[in-house]
Amino acid sequence: MSLFEKKQSQEVDASWMETYGDMVTLLLCFFIMLASISKIDTVLFEKVQSGMTSEIGKQPPQRPIETMKQELTQAAANVQGSDDAVDVGTDDRGVVLNLDSGAMFDPGSANIKPGMMPLLKELVGTFQQPRFENYRLEIQGHTDNTPVKTAQFPSNFDLAAARALATMRAFAALGMKEEKMIVSAYGQYAPRVPNTLEDGTPLPANQSLNRRVAVHVFPR
Repeated sequence: MSLFEKKQSQEVDASWMETYGDMVTLLLCFFIMLASISKIDTVLFEKVQSGMTSEIGKQPPQRPIETMKQELTQAAANVQGSDDAVDVGTDDRGVVLNLDSGAMFDPGSANIKPGMMPLLKELVGTFQQPRFENYRLEIQGHTDNTPVKTAQFPSNFDLAAARALATMRAFAALGMKEEKMIVSAYGQYAPRVPNTLEDGTPLPANQSLNRRVAVHVFPR
């Protein structure tokens, strides 16, 4: 065998790399498709991301959702008498503020009580911080299961929508940009806790929790 023929026989066949490259590309497209149709838990993603950054990159974890929750909790605490008017938590999109309807409105009314304006002003001041510029607010109106039927509010949906809209207008009057806000109404159909026992017996404490305006704060 000549030296040239020997070198040829020792050359590696690299044709498999084309097939491998195609497979990797298809897998990448598959995972991109999965990501595009999946519902991302923003808070969980933030926790995982900050953990990886801390462990792998040895950098301080960055958790803007958790930071916003802490700042909104502090903003509410700055207003005297607001302890029972709002609670701050998180969901799979971001931060949630539950504004108690009993503190916000008189029964059957969508007019915000004047005493709530200092709290709303404090919250808007936090929303307007430059670091939260890329966040939006969805203001949701919720009621309990007690039927409402008046000339002004023929149903729980009407009352829930009016209260959510009143809250949005109050935020706007305090300087919040309208284009950053969404208004929605759920009536009695998205309770935090059951309104009644299985036999239909009302649970007043639970009904009180369900009467609320929920402000969801989430990245755009």
